[in-house]
Formats: sequence, structure tokens, C-alpha cells
Amino acid sequence: MHRESSRTGARPVSRAAMGFSVFAGSMMILAGTFGALLGIAAISNDDLYVVRGDYIFKWDVSTWGWAHLILGIVVAVAGFAVFTGQLWARAIGIVLAVASAIANFMFLPYYPVWSIVIIALDVAVIWGLVKYSPSSADT
Repeated sequence: MHRESSRTGARPVSRAAMGFSVFAGSMMILAGTFGALLGIAAISNDDLYVVRGDYIFKWDVSTWGWAHLILGIVVAVAGFAVFTGQLWARAIGIVLAVASAIANFMFLPYYPVWSIVIIALDVAVIWGLVKYSPSSADT
């Protein structure tokens, strides 16, 4: 995170605002890493996850693995971008957290507890990124 200099005319970012952004970026890196690991596990062993009942989003486990691996890597990389404090990074972070939550909702019948944990992390990320506001920071 970088603080804007008062020489540039921008207001300094408060510690609380920076804390929310650091929290969100860290949670994105954590959730992205978890998603990538889940994807690797699903790709390497098709029998690892078993569908419970008939579900509308029934895909091959390897397909789910590739989806989680790619999404996890992108979310983790975006988490590092959030540390720059840029608006575009926060916007991308929110979009990716929503996409991750939707993907994990669709993955519920394969691994319900894991999906719920990742959805909760995604909600925390969205909260942290929305809460961060340099324009309302303390001087």
C-alpha cells in the first residue's frame, strides 16, 4: 500500500482505510490459493469429489478443477494488485470475488463445507474492498 504524498495535493489515506484494503487483498490471495489447490486436486484425481444427488450444474470434476485453478490464480494475482491501492484493482477484485462466490455456489454439491468457506471469504473480500475509501480518509 502506498500513501499519497501531501506534495501532490492528494489527501493521505487513513490507517483504517488501508487496513480494509490490506485485509481484502490478503483474503483474495488466500481464497485464490485455496481455489487453485482445489483445482489441482480435482484435475489430478477425478474420484476425489462425488456429486451428492441430482444437481443442475453437473460438470465433469476435471472441468471444475480447471475452472477453479484458473479462477484461483486470477483472484490471487488480483489480490496482489489490490495492494497498489488503485481503484481499478479494487473494482477487478470485487468482480472476481463475485465470480468466485458464484462458482463456489455451483460447486456446493461436490464439496459443501469448502464452498461455504470460500463464499464467506469472498463476502469478506467484497466488504473490505467496498469499505476502503481514500476519498473519505482522515487527514
